[in-house]
Amino acid sequence: MSRIAEAQNLTDRIAEQLRRKLVLGEWVPGQRLSEASLCESLDISRSTLREAFRVLTKEGLLSHEPNKGVSVAMPSIASIIDIYRVRRMIECQSLAQGYPMHPALAHMRSAVQAAQTCRDAEDWLGVGTANMAFHKAVVELADSERLNVMFTHLLAELRVAFGLMQDPHFLHAPYVDMNLSILKLFEEGKPAEASVMLNDYLVHSERLILAAYARRLAEKGIKA
Repeated sequence: MSRIAEAQNLTDRIAEQLRRKLVLGEWVPGQRLSEASLCESLDISRSTLREAFRVLTKEGLLSHEPNKGVSVAMPSIASIIDIYRVRRMIECQSLAQGYPMHPALAHMRSAVQAAQTCRDAEDWLGVGTANMAFHKAVVELADSERLNVMFTHLLAELRVAFGLMQDPHFLHAPYVDMNLSILKLFEEGKPAEASVMLNDYLVHSERLILAAYARRLAEKGIKA
């Protein structure tokens, strides 16, 4: 393998690690990222980190400002609306047409169980991560590697948007039982009904995030 290819592979791996931090909710919108601490924790050079930063900036996950450095991007109202539009198109269709015995069903069950365990421990960020896993499993029902990759990137954007909510309990708690209800409908051979429930669920979630965004703007004295 050439040095250029090795450098690209390393950049891709680091970008994926940073993306995963976003999916896990470790960073919030507007948070400034320290090059020094990340280089030390990841054991990489600044040039490699900056290349990974550029990748995530192009994806809209990070923002770079001259003389201010790199920070987690603040999603726009338009991007939030678009994320949920895409989610409804992909997830609801995947669920409605999903094969009842698909291996992804085990992943859905596992995600629901993980969410319940985290809820009992009042680990609300953990509930959020389990929720991400549930929706990723729903998309796996479509048997499309392209959709799986695209949705993984979308999850990172979504988790950044969730960072607008300052109360993860309020945000994530209701969806533990909703995910369980959707799972039960699908297991009972009612994928169309499960899809309708998921659509309503996503509309509700979108409204919560948009309301949180409006409050964040109001706090800063900015009109939406």
